[in-house]
Amino acid sequence: MIVENVLKVNDLYVTFDTYGGSVQAVRGVHFSLKKGETLAIVGESGSGKSVTTKALMGLISKPAGRITKGEILFEQQDLTKLSEKQLRKIRGKDLSMIFQDPMTSLNPTMKIGKQIMEGLILHRSMSKKEAKKRSEELLHLVGIPEPENRMDYYPHQFSGGMRQRVVIAMALACNPKVLIADEPTTALDVTIQAQILELMKDIQRKMETSIIFITHDLGVVANVADRVAVMYAGKIVEIGTVDDVFYHAKHPYTWGLLGSMPMVDSEEEQLFTIPGTPPDLTHPPKGDAFASRNKYALQIDFEKEPPMFRVSDTHYAATWLLHEKAPNLTPPAAVKRRMQGFGKDNIR
Repeated sequence: MIVENVLKVNDLYVTFDTYGGSVQAVRGVHFSLKKGETLAIVGESGSGKSVTTKALMGLISKPAGRITKGEILFEQQDLTKLSEKQLRKIRGKDLSMIFQDPMTSLNPTMKIGKQIMEGLILHRSMSKKEAKKRSEELLHLVGIPEPENRMDYYPHQFSGGMRQRVVIAMALACNPKVLIADEPTTALDVTIQAQILELMKDIQRKMETSIIFITHDLGVVANVADRVAVMYAGKIVEIGTVDDVFYHAKHPYTWGLLGSMPMVDSEEEQLFTIPGTPPDLTHPPKGDAFASRNKYALQIDFEKEPPMFRVSDTHYAATWLLHEKAPNLTPPAAVKRRMQGFGKDNIR
């Protein structure tokens, strides 16, 4: 059975004007998302993860920030061509977003029940009575006890984990087709983090929502994603299924990310770091942006940008090491051991 794409991004470029010059934050990003699928986008801070998803939501701050090229197709409609008024009809209804800090999404002066009801009344044309009943159901769905009473609570009366659950309830209120989660568990302790991730997986099973999950934590990726896109310097440098990327990674940057992951039941004390820093995207480097940090870099890496090479039907990577004339290099032994030992129960 062929599952159609709910969302497809083609050759997306996003630029920000600063006093130091124009920052090319996203450079030629391509990916698709199918119904009920979870795509994780991973990479260091500044790699373009959050900017990409904010572009999908039409939340790039203008006039300093702008989409300079590309298309974002949601159900065959190009969102880059829509006005702000048209986007508001889609945002929150068909496309919804959970931010890292729940307090940026919640109004501290308004009861949480009213905040959830607003979207239902606006996008679903519900009466106040219907919206109140649905809001209570949503709070129950996300695990808030005594939802009838908690509707009258203010955000400060909840713990951090409970606030994040409220934000998830708000994001799910209109049964969105695509849910974007921008590092939604980073500020939470590991126990609450596990509960929130399990909650999102459970809700996805029930509602068949497609999810884009932004994170820098590969342990989270192993537990929630179907596919993984690895971003570096505004580009996707490797994309594939979780097994493709965790067990058969091809890009040296992905090797570096895997090598920096602590493993359970491992005798290795040492964690590996990627030397250097990401490039200045006001003046993107010629060739492969990762070349100066890559000890496996070839001469061509400093001269010409690598295309996306096909590894399999589901796995692609942008590295000259996949060229037929490139030397046959493999990941370092420590990274290999991590790739062989990766499992959902073997990541700290």
